[in-house]
Amino acid sequence: MSDTPVLEVKDLRKHFPIAGGLLQREQARVYAVDGVSFSVGHGETLGIVGESGCGKSTAGKVILKLLEPTSGSIHLKGKDISKLSRREMHPHRREMQVIFQDPYASLNQRMRAQDIVAEPLGNYEEGSSRRARLEKVAALFNKVGLRRDFMNRYPHEFSGGQRQRLGIARALALNPELIIADEPVSALDVSVQAQVINLMMDLQQEFNLSYLFIAHDLAVVQHISHRIGVMYLGKLVEITDKRSLFRNPQHPYTEALLGAVPVPDPRRRRQRVVLKGDVPSPITPPKGCNFNTRCPYAFDRCFQEEPELREVARGHLAACHLR
Repeated sequence: MSDTPVLEVKDLRKHFPIAGGLLQREQARVYAVDGVSFSVGHGETLGIVGESGCGKSTAGKVILKLLEPTSGSIHLKGKDISKLSRREMHPHRREMQVIFQDPYASLNQRMRAQDIVAEPLGNYEEGSSRRARLEKVAALFNKVGLRRDFMNRYPHEFSGGQRQRLGIARALALNPELIIADEPVSALDVSVQAQVINLMMDLQQEFNLSYLFIAHDLAVVQHISHRIGVMYLGKLVEITDKRSLFRNPQHPYTEALLGAVPVPDPRRRRQRVVLKGDVPSPITPPKGCNFNTRCPYAFDRCFQEEPELREVARGHLAACHLR
């Protein structure tokens, strides 16, 4: 197996200009993703967590080239794809696929299930016959736990969990190495969430898939991820393996997120960090550490100097002046 990561992101930024005035000139910027770096190895799941509006879903869209990056690089299997045109990206799209948050809105309601899953095959395997494509679709239905006689149904005839399985089958159609899952279970019932997560883990083992798993639920991310990155206001503030993150968080924001996770055993209460105030606007992020307006430990340096994401323990990176 190659030592080159499936995905490597370096100093990725996505800023959205805000125009105004008579000439519609740029008046301000939304710093949605502001200098994010990480990698995803072969067969690995990297979970990205954070509050709504922290930039995690935007980062996923930029990596998929659904949005163009403002700056930074995106290496897919060692090749920089960040500046490729739409046409140049075409052969690389089969190597990375996406599972969307809303399993209903992400499916074409006018297409039968078999055609939804077969559509990528038609785009990339033009020489194959329709019969061969439908045979592969039937095999994919079996892999994701859907009955073959469901192939002629329309999306509205499936339950929410079944629609997400249909989305997973579509993502698998081209045998990708990387799947970006953007809140893939947040719209599902808790019992169905567990089924879909376990399915994704089984498929990962079978096909050696790599996942970038974006979510706000730490309990879900803990179950599926090997490593976890924590985002706040467009930046990664901590990244490490899940065992280290849950046992020894190094950033106050991570401590606050963990303190909000329910613990079934009342004897194992976590120390809770109560955050004050609201998340600052990504248009005018705070000077220095972007968490200083809500951090209970903030001191003078935090308001003047931005902390660097650096190694505070082996394989454990955090951006905090306290470490």
